[in-house]
Amino acid sequence: MIRSDFDRLTARVLESSARTSGARLDAYRDGDAFHIDIDLPGVDPAGIDVTVDRRVLTVRAERTPTAGDDVRRLVSERPTGTVGRRLVLSESLDTDRLEARYDKGVLTLTIPVAEEHRPRRVEVTAAA
Repeated sequence: MIRSDFDRLTARVLESSARTSGARLDAYRDGDAFHIDIDLPGVDPAGIDVTVDRRVLTVRAERTPTAGDDVRRLVSERPTGTVGRRLVLSESLDTDRLEARYDKGVLTLTIPVAEEHRPRRVEVTAAA
């Protein structure tokens, strides 16, 4: 059985999730677009860096401590520093039209499926 590009991409995302201690994500396809939601709570949107190099998507963000250096920390469980993810994208996605939106601590990346990889309807003509 041949797996679709979407199935292969999903497998890569899941494999990547298992190997990383970076930001958590959800990935899903809705119609003609692929979406990736990445949790980045407490991150300044100006400090989020999204790059695509060929088919590799890289997201990096810097989470800075909320308290100053002169404080005596009693408990420090919230991670600080650089967090990120790197994913290999399917060739069927149009990365030139990737859009990124940050809302309430979640970075949402929307990548359209390339026109040539979308399902298309074929007209059937009657024989004479």
